[in-house]
Amino acid sequence: MHEAKTHLSRLVDQAARGEPFIIGKSGRPLVKVVALNAPAKPPRLRFLAGAISVPDDFDRMGEAEIAGLFSAKP
Repeated sequence: MHEAKTHLSRLVDQAARGEPFIIGKSGRPLVKVVALNAPAKPPRLRFLAGAISVPDDFDRMGEAEIAGLFSAKP
């Protein structure tokens, strides 16, 4: 908290540029300072959008082979 009071002007400018900061006391975070026009959620990275697809049966792929590995007798 002492550092925030000492550097409040610089920290507010930083938050206004889109770089939020957290103020804490006794090693515990208390508040997060963000710009008023900051989006509610950070934008999602979409660098692979459309480049890959996940099949509908993704959670069942290889099910028989995996079951066979676990039920194999020595």
